Amino acid sequence: MESAKGSIGAGGRRKRKGFVVTEARAARREPKNRILRGARARESGFQAARFCFLSGISASPTPSIKAGLHPRNRHRTGYDFERLADVSPALAPFVGLNSHGTVSIDFADPAAVKALNQALLKADYGIGVWDLPAGYLCPPIPGRADYVHHLADLLSGGIEAKIPRGREVRILDVGIGANCVYPIIGGHDYGWSFVGTETDPVALAHAQKIVAGNGALAGRVQFRRQRSALAAFRGVVETGEKFAASICNPPFHASAEAAMAGARRKVRNLNGGRETAVILNFGGKNTELWCPGGEVDFIRRMIAESVVSPGLCGWFTTLLSKGEHLPLIERALEQARVRELRVLPMAHGQKQSRIVAWRF
Repeated sequence: MESAKGSIGAGGRRKRKGFVVTEARAARREPKNRILRGARARESGFQAARFCFLSGISASPTPSIKAGLHPRNRHRTGYDFERLADVSPALAPFVGLNSHGTVSIDFADPAAVKALNQALLKADYGIGVWDLPAGYLCPPIPGRADYVHHLADLLSGGIEAKIPRGREVRILDVGIGANCVYPIIGGHDYGWSFVGTETDPVALAHAQKIVAGNGALAGRVQFRRQRSALAAFRGVVETGEKFAASICNPPFHASAEAAMAGARRKVRNLNGGRETAVILNFGGKNTELWCPGGEVDFIRRMIAESVVSPGLCGWFTTLLSKGEHLPLIERALEQARVRELRVLPMAHGQKQSRIVAWRF
């Protein structure tokens, strides 16, 4: 195992576990720009397993447009690391050439992934203050953006010119998390306002800190503590309150053991098998990763609560990670006698997911 600094190879490039960081990085501006431009000219691919798992973007050789991402997703053309490093200098030390000769970061390095998110949010969404507490999920921004854009299509009936915009469009974010990412994207791209609920007081406080530190989010996000880990809407919405839609990324696993086993399975697919780094990057506190019954039971409870308050949301929506769970959710919605059900596929490279949406 090499040291954190690694070894120096030919051409003055510093090697780090199959990842090359240019020595010229220390010299700002033009030397760095020449290196990055030359590297970008070599159209090659990110390391497949790392990229698919940790970024949600295709691991195939870098195309001009990322297949599967929504047409309005500003990350469809991939990451312009030169621009991002200029906007957020903290990213620069992590940028270099991977083993395919492509400009990238080491997606198995949690610090690099967080620095990339900070740069993306600053460059593309005007968020200058964003961080995460240790151990919390670092979300893939392109995938989260896709959910928001598909929701906008749902609200507009598929007619882009009719997408509802502005603060009067209220979205209920069930489980806002420490990252506050859905309000950031939805507020920036569509001007929506959000009510974010959260069971974890640490995550809730950190999301509040993000909003307080960014003027662009002022007045756009309200926070409510959910006291029950088994409730979605109950206990956090007011009588007669209405939202254009709800949005949710439910805990996937049914137990802490299942969550860890899932992390280890992903590790086995990574190049190099650096388990510790990947598990840290996979991250997540218990409330983010698992709940009794996993995503199926969580969504079933959400459906049951929507039956009690059918007028709460114009559209109730949630992510559903595993395709084999879809028949179970469709059956629950059939039993709930919903007026309309939509399943919106999302594809980020090799990663497949879907939004389930229903209304009464």
